[in-house]
Amino acid sequence: NKTCSQETMPGILWGVLFSHTQDFTPVCTTELACAAKINFEFKKRNFKKIALSIDSVADHLAWSKDVMPFNSESGCSPLSVQLGMLDPDEIDKDGMPLTVLCVFVVGPDKMKLSIMYPATTGRNFDELLRVIDSLQLTALETLATPVDWKPGQKCMVIPALSGAEAAELH
Repeated sequence: NKTCSQETMPGILWGVLFSHTQDFTPVCTTELACAAKINFEFKKRNFKKIALSIDSVADHLAWSKDVMPFNSESGCSPLSVQLGMLDPDEIDKDGMPLTVLCVFVVGPDKMKLSIMYPATTGRNFDELLRVIDSLQLTALETLATPVDWKPGQKCMVIPALSGAEAAELH
């Protein structure tokens, strides 16, 4: 029942980057409101959150007043291009491609997960938290989590372990 926290991994942070198509879009607004509402869930998992949108800092600040009690850090279009986050099928009023809704989960050592959603589909934060729990558990243990796994449920040992190693470790 180990979890990644300041006690088990002192000084080691995890992070999640959420990309948004544009400020003030309905889907993205509901996502940021949800992320703010469940911020305690990210904190107890030792996670920092970053929201990225292609709009200006002024737009971010105006939007944050509508959605959350804190301000997002600004992102920039070159980063969206570099990370492959543009959707040529979804364009803004000026004909420019919008960023897709991406989630990047970064562990202490590398990127652990990336998921892309179309601009018309909001993320599932329950699933994101479940995946984060699995990633943190399997970062500490030689385990794998089965389909629909939830914290506290049984796990599997990774196939690379011999029967003797599995018995000794678990």
